Amino acid sequence: MSKLGAMTGKELGEKILQSVREMNAGEVARVTKVEPNAVAAARLKTGLSQLQFAQVLHISARTLQEWEQGRRKPSGAAQALIEIAFKHPEVITESLKSAS
Repeated sequence: MSKLGAMTGKELGEKILQSVREMNAGEVARVTKVEPNAVAAARLKTGLSQLQFAQVLHISARTLQEWEQGRRKPSGAAQALIEIAFKHPEVITESLKSAS
């Protein structure tokens, strides 16, 4: 390496090539797993899209996205519906069919 820790173009190219070789060989430095929060887990369990799930809950898709991303929390009544969706997803999917 050159002074002050900066890499030359050649050094950088070699590091990139080495990384590509490692990826092609299936070697990974780390694996990141993201667990969905309770709202996303409930929706995933129903198999519904965000738009469909939001329609069943009578909320906007944006509100659902805010909940799933953890920026906002559902109210008490909405939390109860989400718990039902998680424990009994068939009730939620049936509700969507009835509304159609």
